Amino acid sequence: MNLNDLNELLESKRQEITDWMNVKRSEIPIPIYGSVDVRDAGWKIAVVDANHFPAGFNNVASEDEEHLAALLKNHINRRDDTCKWVHLYPESHTRNAAYVENLTTLQRLIEKAGFRCTVGSPELSEHGSIDGLSGPLKLDVVKLEEIEGQENIVIDGLSPDLILLNNDLTEGIVPGLGTGRVSPPPVMGWHTRKKSHHYEALSEYVEEIAKLLGIESWNLITDWFVSKDKCLDRESCRIELAAEVDEFIRKIKQKYTAIGIDREPVVFIKNDSGTYGLGILSVRSGEELLSLSNRKMKKLMYSKGGVDVENFLIQEGVPTRLKTDSDGPVEPVVYLVDGQAASWFYRINEKKSDIENLNSPSASFESYADVGHLYGENAHGWHALVAELSMLAMGREFSNYGH
Repeated sequence: MNLNDLNELLESKRQEITDWMNVKRSEIPIPIYGSVDVRDAGWKIAVVDANHFPAGFNNVASEDEEHLAALLKNHINRRDDTCKWVHLYPESHTRNAAYVENLTTLQRLIEKAGFRCTVGSPELSEHGSIDGLSGPLKLDVVKLEEIEGQENIVIDGLSPDLILLNNDLTEGIVPGLGTGRVSPPPVMGWHTRKKSHHYEALSEYVEEIAKLLGIESWNLITDWFVSKDKCLDRESCRIELAAEVDEFIRKIKQKYTAIGIDREPVVFIKNDSGTYGLGILSVRSGEELLSLSNRKMKKLMYSKGGVDVENFLIQEGVPTRLKTDSDGPVEPVVYLVDGQAASWFYRINEKKSDIENLNSPSASFESYADVGHLYGENAHGWHALVAELSMLAMGREFSNYGH
């Protein structure tokens, strides 16, 4: 079955899907924003990575900015209709010009939404400004002050109405973010969150929407499992993981054979606690895993911030059918605000194959406005659907963390 042949079915069910989404959104806290990487193989269209602290707003089309700003305004006002001042709390990537440009774009969107927007953190207070792709971004001097027994972020002696977190907190919650005025909530940082928690929550929503559409849930989500407590510096742990990988590949191959997919399964091994592009490997067999060099094995065991890794998400690799004229692989990236798919761009990596991780320095990005006519046939259909299901799953994750 090819989902591209079912576009009319999806369109015919649009009102039912909208009604279902509205019910589900009423049951959970909707994330203020998020982004997902989507793989479209035709026979499967699925989210392969979901980010609660998106860092690529610099890649969204300028044509989308008004809509993004309107969704931000709606979300913030629904949360607090007295909010006037939003403070953007960033990562500490002072030398990453693309990330700084992401902050510049976010600040512009927040101001377009009608709010005052300051930017900075105590860690960055001495920098004054940091350089983005289009020029320097002014940083505000941020201090920590104790207010009613709790440390608070303070700028010029005052606290903002809302702190918009754009820091994934891999190394833990930082001082000043303990108030309820922080979104996304710090508990959703990678010090707590697990990729597998997302897919657990997502699986339930995909099951329901697949039933509504009369298709298999397998077509809308990657197969996955978690390999726990793996000390990969020990040979016994590597052998155990390799056996698990072989069994997983056998099951995927069995499914491929049953539905006529003629290709060799590939699985991705990921750090279950976020990656930032680190800690990801792809293999075609357990034997390939065992033959990895120590350098590659250490890469798998290392995450952003140097936190040791022991739990791994093992995920079915989904090839992309989207290609450039020179056969370079393309994957959609969907940016969402207030749970809604609001902007699309495309990650293109001519140096990779259709099954590889495209998130590497050789990747380039093109907006929907520029290349949507080439790759965006499913942007507002299947790609938006799986992306919005992912935002429901993020909201469910937060609820499960004790909201």
